[in-house]
Amino acid sequence: MAPSGLHLALGADKPAFDLLLIGHVACTIFGFGALATSGVQAVRLRRNGPGSSTLIRYFAPGVNWVGRAVYGVPIFGFALLADSHGHQRIGDGWVVDGLVLWTLAIAAAEGFLWPAERRIQAALASAAPDGASTPIGASTRRDCAMVGLLGGALAVIFIAATILMVAQPG
Repeated sequence: MAPSGLHLALGADKPAFDLLLIGHVACTIFGFGALATSGVQAVRLRRNGPGSSTLIRYFAPGVNWVGRAVYGVPIFGFALLADSHGHQRIGDGWVVDGLVLWTLAIAAAEGFLWPAERRIQAALASAAPDGASTPIGASTRRDCAMVGLLGGALAVIFIAATILMVAQPG
C-alpha cells in the first residue's frame, strides 16, 4: 500500500526527511523573506530619503547573506526528492515548475536586485557621515525602484512556488 500524501509530506516515521523539509522551508522563508524585505526598505528609502538610521543601517555595505539562503532551497529540495524513495521524482511537473520559478528568482536577484542593492549601499556610504542629511540622487532612486519592484516580484514567485510545493499538482 502506497503511503498517503499527508503521511509522505509529514514524514511521520522519517526524522531525516523532516529535518530536510525544515531546512528547505527555512531557506525558502529566510531567503525570499530577505529579498522581499530589501524591496520594502528600498521603497521606504526612495519615498522618505535616508532620514532614518534604520535605513542607513539596513543598507550598510556588505553582502545580503540571509538573501543568499535561497541557494539552499534546491539543495534541500533535491535531498528531499532523494529521500522520498521514488515517491517524488525530478521529472514530476511540479518539481520542474518549482525549479523554473527558483531559476527565475535567482536570475533576478543575481542580475538585478543584488547589484542595485550594492549601488544603494555605496551611495549611502559615500553620503554625509550621518547619511541622514544627504538626499539621494536620481540613480539611487532608480535603484531603489528596481529593488522595490523586484522584491515584490520575488515575493509573488515565493507565494506561487509555495502553493506549487504544497499542492504538488499532477
